[in-house]
Amino acid sequence: MAREKFGVNRRELIAGLGAAALTPAWSATGMAQADPLLDLRIRPDRLAIRPGAPDTPVLSLGTANMRFNRGDKVELASDPNLENGMASLLGMDSGPATPQDPARPSKIERRTVLRQAGTFVCDLGLFPNERGWPTRAHPLIVQESEQVAVDRDETLLIEEWRIRADGKAVPPGAAPNEAEVFYTLNGKPSFDVSARSNERFRLRFINGSQRTVIAVKLESVAVWVMAIDSQPAEPFPARNGAVVLAPGSRVDAFVDVTAPAGSNLKIWLHEGKEIRTIGSVIVSPDPPARPTPLPPPPPLPSNGLPARLDLKNALRVDLALDGPDWSVPTSSGASSSPAPAFRVKAGRTVVVALTNRAATATVFRLHGHHFRLLDRLDDGWKPFWLDTLAIEPGQTQRIAFRAEYAGLIESVAADWAAPRRLRGYRVE
Repeated sequence: MAREKFGVNRRELIAGLGAAALTPAWSATGMAQADPLLDLRIRPDRLAIRPGAPDTPVLSLGTANMRFNRGDKVELASDPNLENGMASLLGMDSGPATPQDPARPSKIERRTVLRQAGTFVCDLGLFPNERGWPTRAHPLIVQESEQVAVDRDETLLIEEWRIRADGKAVPPGAAPNEAEVFYTLNGKPSFDVSARSNERFRLRFINGSQRTVIAVKLESVAVWVMAIDSQPAEPFPARNGAVVLAPGSRVDAFVDVTAPAGSNLKIWLHEGKEIRTIGSVIVSPDPPARPTPLPPPPPLPSNGLPARLDLKNALRVDLALDGPDWSVPTSSGASSSPAPAFRVKAGRTVVVALTNRAATATVFRLHGHHFRLLDRLDDGWKPFWLDTLAIEPGQTQRIAFRAEYAGLIESVAADWAAPRRLRGYRVE
């Protein structure tokens, strides 16, 4: 029997094979005015990664606006001829693309409504680029329709870089050799956030590293985890004020600053080998924001994911995170594998047993859906949703999700030189 080819092209990814906030919304005909633009066109850029050294060439989305409101109608733009690049959207899932209006510019790929709020990521590194430059991650923020009781809303994007002695940056997937490791916070070697006593911050932590699991800790503040991988969670205090993030993962935290005026509270990063200071929360001498700290926060508004999953009648799939059926994306924007990892009827629950047979941790990502991490006895799940999971060597983890749309699954070892690997799944 002939083995079916599964192709992945740029247009499919731009159309949202990874995007839960997106849904096709309206006919492209008869539209009289332009809607906000979600610009996914990749551009050459430069970034000051090493203090006192020349800027490093990178690829990025430039200064494109990436903050919207839930319910916004947006146009997605891309240019596959520019740098042979495009951005995939982490944390989103969508249905079939809305037809393009022939009267609109050809750069407009589709029109959609942002139906879910959360912290998402525009990932430029899924396909290699022909220049061999590293790429930046870009936060995509969709704000809730409801009022969220915080004084400030800040995004903290952490990125990892490998720079050789000659100043050239090594992109992920290539051997770093003797390259030096650098981290940036919001594109800077160090980033400071100002605060007043008794203020409550919403800090949107994003691990923009494409290979490294990190932990981020804030000194002397109370940290409430409010959302993980774009989806609200039942609030819980972060252990020791630290959050752990796999590559591409996001954690929304509420932070109560209770330190006295004049305090300089460190933001630490730990990547398994050493602890680095990557920024500070500086408490201003101004009067406190309020006499006492706010009480524990209520949950964020739901994005409408199902309260229950039917595990009893689920399709069950065993998936090793290596092997010949995984494909490595190429700069041409195409990838193929012998067959989809699984096929499932729309609306049915899928339980996937993920096995890491490698000698290092492996990061699994489900493009197109969020999943529950099942308990060891397969009789319940953790009280949060994920789209990304780091699995230790020799371990098997089980996840469950309700299938709605076709999408991609991705696997990459937590090693700088490791390639990203893809497979697909079909929802019929």
